[in-house]
Amino acid sequence: MSATDDLPVVHTLDELAELVEKHDRLYIRWSRGPGIDLDAASSKDDLTGIPMSGLSANPLDVEPWWEDRPLRLWVARRLYDYAHLPHEKGPGIRPWVLQGRERGRGPDNEPLVRDARPLCWIDQAVIDAARDEVDNQHNDWGPLQRTGRDGRPGDGRPA
Repeated sequence: MSATDDLPVVHTLDELAELVEKHDRLYIRWSRGPGIDLDAASSKDDLTGIPMSGLSANPLDVEPWWEDRPLRLWVARRLYDYAHLPHEKGPGIRPWVLQGRERGRGPDNEPLVRDARPLCWIDQAVIDAARDEVDNQHNDWGPLQRTGRDGRPGDGRPA
């Protein structure tokens, strides 16, 4: 597949789960798309501006500790945990799936991926379904981006 933004679109959590079941070394990248990202070939550290050794992405491969739990829930969590990024990073930020190899780790311990091969976009309906799936777990489980009582980054708990 070319490095263009003209990719197929995954429309359901089940479709995304099937993709994860069939392929290894899959990642979600939240950005303006592979057309821009693959030209740059690496992400920059937001704090320092230093180029990193690959594209910052979130792994989709299922970890062994997940055991036989539902793949649909695994995929939902991977989306849910980073669904704040479009709001935080600005207009045009969308999730897309890529296959690649991990080259290192970024400052938030996220994989840095090289040799990225774009596979598909993830539709907003999938993100909405991921939120519903997580909400149905009846746990106090929130996205990674949390704010404290003062509105500043934190986990929302008193000090």
